[in-house]
Amino acid sequence: EQVAKFSHDEHLGYITSCPTNLGTALRASVHIRLPKLSQDMAKFESIANQFNVQIRGIHGEHSETVDSTYDISNKRRLGMSEVELVQDMYSGVKAMIEAENSM
Repeated sequence: EQVAKFSHDEHLGYITSCPTNLGTALRASVHIRLPKLSQDMAKFESIANQFNVQIRGIHGEHSETVDSTYDISNKRRLGMSEVELVQDMYSGVKAMIEAENSM
């Protein structure tokens, strides 16, 4: 039995095939339906930018939404702990829910 060693750099973290995933490579995501907020994409994107999250369709990057359901995930990967990355996603989704409920 052979053991594969993961490539790791003290500064960059784990080396992956996609440079956007350097560091923890953790992508925490939630599928959430936001029919009202999605009618105001400027506001939706502003919240996403404020909390460092990405808005995607439910089938991943560059996909369309279905029934106003979106995949919201943390944008940052490098130089942060797993807890901080999940907190980005949580805080962003919470702000989006608050905006949705206020509309």
